[in-house]
Amino acid sequence: MTVKRIVENAVQAKSEIEELTRQGFTHDDIYIFAHDKKRSDDITDALDTESVGMQEQGFLDSMKNMFSSRGDELRNKMEAAGLTAEDAADAERELDHGKLVLIARK
Repeated sequence: MTVKRIVENAVQAKSEIEELTRQGFTHDDIYIFAHDKKRSDDITDALDTESVGMQEQGFLDSMKNMFSSRGDELRNKMEAAGLTAEDAADAERELDHGKLVLIARK
């Protein structure tokens, strides 16, 4: 089961994470994405959520992302976190407008 939420800021993200944990997700099941890498890393650390890494993507996709645009990297990571290619593209457009994308997957 994969759930996607779009929020405006870290305060709303925290509230959504609390709701997702009440629904049975753990912090390790939840991923947060922001278009700016530093913002994404800071919010992920502050809210104790998971990062998409080699385990979710695999070695080759992780290496490919090192040479991809930020948009391509984000779409690949969101797909690895459980979204379809179409949903990942839609979510990436939301990121372009400064929003945050939360993905929870069991």
